[in-house]
Amino acid sequence: MIKILALVVVAAFTGYTLHVLAQPRIDTRAAVTPIMSSSSNGISFAWFYDPAERTVYVCRAGQGGGDTVDCKARTALP
Repeated sequence: MIKILALVVVAAFTGYTLHVLAQPRIDTRAAVTPIMSSSSNGISFAWFYDPAERTVYVCRAGQGGGDTVDCKARTALP
């Protein structure tokens, strides 16, 4: 009787161990944070901070609706 109980406990422990090891590990990082925006003469600028890369980005959008948004890394923080 004790051997059967021990076998059931070992089987349950093995199943639980396989379940824990099979869980996906998702690597998440903080999103880009908006800092500030400004607009003048139909041209808009926005600044964003990426904490993972410690970089500030500046993005520019023109007057027309068909203009693309141009984003470039401005500086990397120490």
